[in-house]
Formats: sequence, C-alpha cells, structure tokens
Amino acid sequence: MTSDRGYVVLTRGVDEATAGRLRAAIARGDIQAISLEPEPERVFPLAGGGPGTTLAAQLLGFVNREGVGQYGVEGRYQAQLAGQPKVVLAQRDANGDPIPDTITVESPGVPGSDLRLTLDAGLQVQLEQELLAAGVADKAKSVSAIVMDPATGEIYAEATYPSYDANDYQQIATAPQRFLDPVVSSVYEPGSVFKMFTALAAYENGTVTPDTRILDSGSLSLDGGHVRIYDSDRRPMGWLRFEDVIAYSRNVGAARVAMDLGRTTRKASAVLEATWQKMGFGAPTGIDVSGEVPGIVHDPTVRPWRQVDLANGSFGQGVAVTPIQLVTAYAAMVNGGTLVTPHVVLAVGQNEQTAAPRGQVMSRDMSKELTGLLSYVVHTVPWYREKTLVPHYVVGGKTGTAQIWDPTANHGRGAWKPLYNHTFVGYIGHDRPQLIIAVTIREAKPLHISQGNLPLAVESYELFRRIATDAMRTLDLPSSAPTAASGTP
Repeated sequence: MTSDRGYVVLTRGVDEATAGRLRAAIARGDIQAISLEPEPERVFPLAGGGPGTTLAAQLLGFVNREGVGQYGVEGRYQAQLAGQPKVVLAQRDANGDPIPDTITVESPGVPGSDLRLTLDAGLQVQLEQELLAAGVADKAKSVSAIVMDPATGEIYAEATYPSYDANDYQQIATAPQRFLDPVVSSVYEPGSVFKMFTALAAYENGTVTPDTRILDSGSLSLDGGHVRIYDSDRRPMGWLRFEDVIAYSRNVGAARVAMDLGRTTRKASAVLEATWQKMGFGAPTGIDVSGEVPGIVHDPTVRPWRQVDLANGSFGQGVAVTPIQLVTAYAAMVNGGTLVTPHVVLAVGQNEQTAAPRGQVMSRDMSKELTGLLSYVVHTVPWYREKTLVPHYVVGGKTGTAQIWDPTANHGRGAWKPLYNHTFVGYIGHDRPQLIIAVTIREAKPLHISQGNLPLAVESYELFRRIATDAMRTLDLPSSAPTAASGTP
C-alpha cells in the first residue's frame, strides 16, 4: 500500500471479542502493521419508556461511527456539539514524523459545547410508557405526543411509539424511516381538529357568533350535485348553535360556515386558506431539530378550489400538517394570540438561546373566545367529559378523526383503508392553560365501526388525560384543589 498518511483506518466499532482475537494475534506476531486504538463514542445512558429503547431517541437522534450527529437535536446541533478541530502545520522527516521546530498552529480549534434542553426526563419516560401502552392497545402503526408550554414554546416531552435504541441504531438501519421523528417530519390529514380554524376564520370575519344557528342536515350536496359530503354518522341533528357544531364535530355544519366566509367559493377559499397560513400551516415552525417539513396547503389562487375542496378543508381533509404545527397553532389560540417558536434547546454552552415568537396572529379577546370554545367542547359532550376532564384543573380541547386513502389499493385505483388517524389537541392548567398537549394515533384499528362510531381501546382524548395528569404531577404544577392550609376541609 502507498499513502502519504501515517496510517489508514480499516474499520471502526470492532466488538470486544474480535478485538481480543486481534490483540492475541498481534502479540504472537501473526499480524504486523496493525494496531487497535480506542475512540470516543457518544453514549445515550438513559433507558426509554419501552423495552430496547433509549430516552427520546427520535427527538435527540444519534451519532454515527464517524462521530457525526444524525437526525433530531444531534443532527441540528452537530457543529456546536463537535466544535472545530485544531489545525497544525509541520514539516516531516524521512520517517514521516513532524519536525518540532517547524510546527505552527494554523487554527486553534473550538471545543464542542454542551446543550441544555427543555425536556423533563421524568415526564419523558412517563410519556413514552403511555404511548407504548396506547399503541399496543389500539394496534396502531404509531402514536405520537407533545407536551409544550403554550406561552414560551418550550417542549417538556415529545415522543413517538415505536422508538429505537440510539446506542444500537444499526439494528434498524435497513428501515431508516424509523429514525425520522413523525412529530416534525411526517404529515397527515388532521381531521376535525381543523374545525377550530374554521371557527377562527368565521369569528374574525363576523359571519358567526357562538349562538348562530347552523342547519346540520346530515349531508350536503355540492358542486351542482356532483359531490355530496356527510357527517360521520350521516344523521341530521337539525338546527344547532355554532358552538355545538364544533362540540359535536358536525362536518356539514362546518362546511356551511366555511362557504359563508365569502360571497363566492373563490373568496371563501381565500379567507380560509389565509387563516391557515397565518396560523403557521404550510411553513416550518422553526423548531430546533433537523428534518422538519412544511406540510401541504394548496393555494386556491394557483388552482381554484371547488366547493368540495372548501368543505373538506373546513373539517381537516385535503390539507396535510405535522403534529408540531398543530400544537403550535393551538398554543396561539390559548396563550393570548402569539404564534410561538417551539424549541427543545435552552442553552448552547453558557449561551442562553432565545426562540423569538413569530408574531401576534389574533387578538387577546379572540384567543379568550377560542379557549372558551375548547372548554365548552369537553364539558358539553358526555364522552369527552367522562374521559378528558382532570379534577381541579381547567381543561379544553378538540378531537379529530380522518380515514386514510390508499392510492395503491384496488389495482391502483385507490381505496379507503379500514384504519383511521385519531388526534386530540388540548390544554390543561390551574387557572389558565399552562400546558398544550397534542396526541396523534396513526392507522389505529377501531374496536368496531357503526354509524360513524369508531371506538378505540384507548381514545385520543383519554390518552390526553393520562398524559396531562402525568405532566401536572411531574412538573409540580398546582391545582385548584382545596388544601388543609387554606382552612378548607
């Protein structure tokens, strides 16, 4: 072999058994010109909430054999974590060794920095355990959740089931999609959680109030009778207050409200799409991890929407978003109207990081109105009230369910899968929303299907309650429960 270098790396990550055999062969003289050198290696010491996983694997990412951060925080902050190597120039003697008097430092190098994160390790473990239990019970392809401070964008916990072991990432190297964090890197149609943005558009444009009566006819003919949309149960509920259209998640009611946003479908579409855009959909949130995607929002000025496109959009179909976009947009609804920048890094070395908000997207009065609407939803609908509320805390939220279209089925003609995506986004707090939590259960198998009823072993809103209860206890956020110190028995 010929090389200007003093040595060539043949391989890395040699296991201990192989290393032992090599040492013995070198000692006997059977192998020459080969040596074993230890290398620093990133180790993720904390176990995750499921077997064979490390804590927050998809959020943090991992470091490959070359010492380069991959995915998540590791990928985003590779330069800061690794630093810059010291560069030295020197002349070499006949043996290839540097001549001392000729050594000059070209660059002193920069040491790598530590990162201080927003995550609470205890809550992160609990979250991963909750997602594992729900994923198994619901026979879901994946389950994701985020726990965030709606006022600052600090993320206290974020995970997806199934996860992996960042210390042994090679085990799933043949399925690299497992390395991606679905919270930031995977889009889906969110379903009825998007009705809250239809409500926002209608409130701001003055086309409805909470008490406006909307006809829920069970179905609605669109585009000159060529298309018909339905409520999930296909049953008419008659004239409903607008708040009840949202609470009982009526597709037909939401579609009627969306079509009234403008005198024409074109104008109404522009209003709804503009509302989505200002709430951050169709653009990255700016979260400080690698791999974030912007989602898909179709511009009605490029390809005009039909009535059915407008109707579908009003209840979260025909638009694709990420969970991090959803939780951030809902945070603005309950924090006074500010679109925050979600983040997981508090400091790089000694330098505190600032995640500047992206602007005021609604008035404080509108935020108060929407916060109240979310509370109305979970207090009005019996099954939400039973499985969502947490005693002594204020709670509000909205569900979403979306069927999944498989374009490869039916010999390429496409068909609906018998599986569904289930979402819940909600807040919890003492006397105000202190946490915003988004739950996404993807491709879950309902226990049965009947008249729009798609029950799961663990519902999205029930999983929200479990996570919210864990979070309030672990983060030691006070409740309004009476205490002996207050003089209340």
